[in-house]
Amino acid sequence: MDSNIIDITIVDRNGDEQTYQAPTDMGLNLMDFCRAVELPVKGECGGMALCATCQVYVLSDHPLAEASDDELAMLDQAFFVKTNSRLGCQIHLIPELQGLKVAIAPENE
Repeated sequence: MDSNIIDITIVDRNGDEQTYQAPTDMGLNLMDFCRAVELPVKGECGGMALCATCQVYVLSDHPLAEASDDELAMLDQAFFVKTNSRLGCQIHLIPELQGLKVAIAPENE
């Protein structure tokens, strides 16, 4: 197996679950990847943690980097926030996230 590829399972807003193979050697974050595979993740701020349009719920037990103050502030203002909410733009695709499972949060519109 290619060590630069990880499996990520993403549950879309309809509850449909699909597993994707994602590269870890391109500097992508989860928001970038979702957009690349044409999932409905807006990422309006371009990954600067200035909006919450890439919010996801982390469903697997992976050790993620601690949320920054900017991310926490944005989640504090977001809709549909849960205890497992993170901004997809702040989850960088690294080999340690093999098997990551997330659900895309509902849109706030």
